[in-house]
Amino acid sequence: MAKAKQKRPTRDEFELEDLGNQIVEAKDNKEQVMLTVWGVEEPVVGIIVELDPRKRQIRVNLEDGFKWIPFLDVMRLDYPRY
Repeated sequence: MAKAKQKRPTRDEFELEDLGNQIVEAKDNKEQVMLTVWGVEEPVVGIIVELDPRKRQIRVNLEDGFKWIPFLDVMRLDYPRY
């Protein structure tokens, strides 16, 4: 029997606006961030370098390349502690 695909958790407009502001601030400050992404086990750690509002995606530079992440898949933004 196939496992049912889980739906992404829904968030209200205030949560999404707050997250969007955090993402823009991190991009402007060129700070390394740790993104919790829905459907991905490990957090994505890198620097946000580009926002594509048309596709609603975030480009994150990683140590070994880059990754495009859909905005709605970002569940949380944190700053890594070293």
